[in-house]
Amino acid sequence: MGGRSGGIAVCLVSGGLDSCVTAAVARTRYKLALLHVRYGQLTERRELRAFNEIAGFYRVPIERRLVVSVDHLKHIGGSSLTDRALSVPNADLKRREIPSTYVPFRNANILSIAVSWAEVIGATRVFIGAMEEDSSGYPDCREIFYQAFNRAIRLGTKPGSKIRIETPIIHMSKSEVVKLGFRLGAPLHLTWSCYRSNGPLACGTCDSCALRLNGFREAGFKDPIGYRLRG
Repeated sequence: MGGRSGGIAVCLVSGGLDSCVTAAVARTRYKLALLHVRYGQLTERRELRAFNEIAGFYRVPIERRLVVSVDHLKHIGGSSLTDRALSVPNADLKRREIPSTYVPFRNANILSIAVSWAEVIGATRVFIGAMEEDSSGYPDCREIFYQAFNRAIRLGTKPGSKIRIETPIIHMSKSEVVKLGFRLGAPLHLTWSCYRSNGPLACGTCDSCALRLNGFREAGFKDPIGYRLRG
């Protein structure tokens, strides 16, 4: 795995495939501090379980695990992931418009928490598993957004903090992320990507399930989690 001499890195871990592989990448150079954010999403309970199991797999000490709640995103609404009056749409990987599963400005909220924690614990990096190609067109998954956020961090943190966001899989396809996960020995069997189900089976028909299944298929690996349906 290489030496972890780069100090501490805060890694955002939702419990999904992308964040798990990103944590595996961060771990090759840094000691992990894992952050999980609950925002009233439909699969909040299952994602938290995945986070705890991934943290356990990597033996991250309790003092470097942080779970926070940002319920205001649920109260603001505007997303089928948080608003029970909206239905999570079936997968359409050719869709051009931003889907209803987009949570308005979620990543900015989450990154602000991560940077605050990084500043307190002396971490110099914040890792997030954002992807441009396989992100369903979410505007806060674009590289240009993270470049702008890094400028805000430089202006808004103490001099000498040296905190910077890293997005190691930003230009990868889902199949490339799957291959990287296997190469790094990431615990993909512990991850959960489904937008609808809290388990024991993922739905297999939402955008997130479809992207994941397609990624495993193209990578030539079997997805280790179970599905009600496989697209």
